[in-house]
Amino acid sequence: MKTRTLGKDLVVSEIGLGCMGLSFSFPPFPSKEEAITFLRAAYQKGVTFFDTAEIYGPFVNEEIVGEALKPFRDKVIIATKFGFKYEGDKVVGLDSSEANIRRAIEGSLKRLQTNYIDLFYQHRVDPNVPIETVAKVIKQLMAEGKVRHWGLSEASAKTIRKAHSICPVTALQSEYSMFWREPEQEIIPTLEELRIGFVPFSPLGKGFLTGTVKPGQLFGEGDYRNTIPRFNTPEYFKANMKLVDYVKELAIKKQSTPAAIAIAWILAQKPWFVPIPGTKKISRLEENLSAIKVEFTEKELIEIKKHLDTIKIVGHRYSDFAEKQIDK
Repeated sequence: MKTRTLGKDLVVSEIGLGCMGLSFSFPPFPSKEEAITFLRAAYQKGVTFFDTAEIYGPFVNEEIVGEALKPFRDKVIIATKFGFKYEGDKVVGLDSSEANIRRAIEGSLKRLQTNYIDLFYQHRVDPNVPIETVAKVIKQLMAEGKVRHWGLSEASAKTIRKAHSICPVTALQSEYSMFWREPEQEIIPTLEELRIGFVPFSPLGKGFLTGTVKPGQLFGEGDYRNTIPRFNTPEYFKANMKLVDYVKELAIKKQSTPAAIAIAWILAQKPWFVPIPGTKKISRLEENLSAIKVEFTEKELIEIKKHLDTIKIVGHRYSDFAEKQIDK
């Protein structure tokens, strides 16, 4: 596995691992022992960039990641996130106040069994706390040695600029794939200008681009795709299958799989893009990592873009509640 650099100097494996599904949003979940074995296998296969968050559980995911990666802590990059407030284990809203950020960092350090966080993201922009205030708090945490790099998630270009002017941002994490290309309009040009790395989550469109999700499919209880219009509205699902069919065609041409094609396409966009597909199965992990073997010529990339531009994707990517938390 080759490496890529986020921001000025955060070196990570060119494909990371989104750990959310080990304890959140995509049941059934593996046991803690199974999850730890899986994460260690991912490391053995070359993955050195692991993405978690306190909200994934809440709190359980960080405990799993911390225990799994403890034997090789100095050889991996752990990213986690702050920005929500809780009543017990229940999320009750956004909160990026200094007090809540400090609560979050201490909790994350303890659960991850470490004395520093490699990459600390604001999970969602808090409209009640100026991003400049958040950046100043992060700057203090860096001075204290608790945070080495920081990032934003699902932030607007305007917010990114404000944050970066106070404390240089290493990476932005946002959804990006053949299924969701909106970041190409404003976000990616901004990141390129400011030399901020890009960490696309849901590079497989929450499983849609793998070709394994079928029209009319029923997801299990607790699977958050049940709340997403793109998945729970039959007419939207049917219309968007045009994209899946096209990705399957590309996979046949490249003697690969739809999942590998979707991830390889992201890798081919910019050398500072580091996708973090999530999975719980070794077979899927291996399939995702096989994307590094898929190469596209410049001509192929131009043709793919032209074709993608002709496919109209319909339906919101989040529930109405979650859409309201996105920084515009």
